[in-house]
Amino acid sequence: MPLLSPEAPPRHVLAIDIGGTKLAVGIVSSRGEIADSARTPTHVEFGPDVVLSRIVGLSRDLLRRHPVAVDMIGVGCGGPLDTGRGLVKNPPNLPGWNDYPLVQHLQDALGLRVALDNDANAAALAEFHFGAGRGTRHMVYFTISTGIGGGLILNGDLYRGKFGNAGEIGHVQVEYDGEPCNCGGRGCLEHYASGTGIARRARKLAERYPDSLLNTLAEHSGEITAHTVKAALEANDSATVDFWAETIEMLAAGVASVVHAFDPERVVIGGGISKFGDLLFEPLRSRVKARTMPPLMEGVDIVPASCADDVGVLGAAAVALGGQTMVVS
Repeated sequence: MPLLSPEAPPRHVLAIDIGGTKLAVGIVSSRGEIADSARTPTHVEFGPDVVLSRIVGLSRDLLRRHPVAVDMIGVGCGGPLDTGRGLVKNPPNLPGWNDYPLVQHLQDALGLRVALDNDANAAALAEFHFGAGRGTRHMVYFTISTGIGGGLILNGDLYRGKFGNAGEIGHVQVEYDGEPCNCGGRGCLEHYASGTGIARRARKLAERYPDSLLNTLAEHSGEITAHTVKAALEANDSATVDFWAETIEMLAAGVASVVHAFDPERVVIGGGISKFGDLLFEPLRSRVKARTMPPLMEGVDIVPASCADDVGVLGAAAVALGGQTMVVS
């Protein structure tokens, strides 16, 4: 559902995106307009209280510069979270945040109600309300980056599941007896086709094919990453082309499984791997179509995300504007 009718005056919220490498804070209207924003490295090594102090400082600076009526705070943060109690429960990218009462601290420091959700759900809401998912009521969002996350918009609402952990699309299992994943499962899509998984598999490929362009490129950059794979693909390196076809099949298996499960109108794909552009989207659309029952594939678009570098701030804003309000007493 739209966050605000076009005729209504816009609301403004404070949006906070907390990541393992950067913090972003913005003042955002209910029409998706960012009045101002600020970004800074997270420096997780200093611990949660220092990071919180920096978030509060950035927030106060923005509120002083833009004296609009801000009525709420939205936060997107890597999980796992306990949104019911407003806790951050030691995400891998935020070491030391053990049951950290983020909502309570923000509310005490800034005096505003706080809505908290995980960063993938927040990004899904951003694309649904402000980006590539606009105009739909059934949308699945994939973010393919260091890991693979996602969010589910079903009948116009974010679906969270019984404990708020729905949308763990990266842990759809594409090999029933595959390699162990860090989630405790086996054969997970994230393990093979995330940016990290692609780089790990590409390093093994380079060992098998010492004449591959991957090795030449690695000599210049010092390592093999997903970006190295993209460069080798663009140069039509034969070993990398075959490797990428395998990667596409894994991604297609994951996307097709989600299409079968949720029957969406649109699949929106963001994250760093989405920047492969046509190298990703053209073969992926073809292989998902080949793997999906025709009635379910009919009318499904697979499109790149459009919120780009603003997705974190827009997502946190959407959490506040349309999400669950947390008020901790």
